Amino acid sequence: MGQALALAVGAGEDGDVPVGAVVVSAGGEVVGVGRNLREVEHDPTAHAEVVALRDAARRLGSWRLDGCTLVVTLEPCPMCAGALMLARVSRLVLGAWDPKLGATGSVWDIVRDRRATHRVEVVGGIRESECSQVLLSFFEGRRGQQAPLGRTQQGAGP
Repeated sequence: MGQALALAVGAGEDGDVPVGAVVVSAGGEVVGVGRNLREVEHDPTAHAEVVALRDAARRLGSWRLDGCTLVVTLEPCPMCAGALMLARVSRLVLGAWDPKLGATGSVWDIVRDRRATHRVEVVGGIRESECSQVLLSFFEGRRGQQAPLGRTQQGAGP
């Protein structure tokens, strides 16, 4: 999560919502990294999770990321939840829950839907305070914008 937080800070410095993600292989090796690049690349799909999944798939030479863990600072949105499910990621480790757009347990639970072709284990609330603070600080620094996260209580989430 430390590496994902560092990536998130970098995204914020570039003017994007500070979210960072890392894909870790079953053997514990970092095989993919990503941060929000929507503003930099003018790409609506360049969310940290998608960037990290693409990086991991390239490095591993396969779109199937069986046995891998995606570590991300903010609960994935519906697009990203679908991408990690379809990539066959085994586990998701997330920092802050997203009570407005979260799709891995907060608002929706796409990755554990009984109708899904692949289910993902979800571990949430890891370094939640730090992950939330990066986001809150980013949005507090922008006049007229409201943070996408409510102030979460420690241990909040499904």
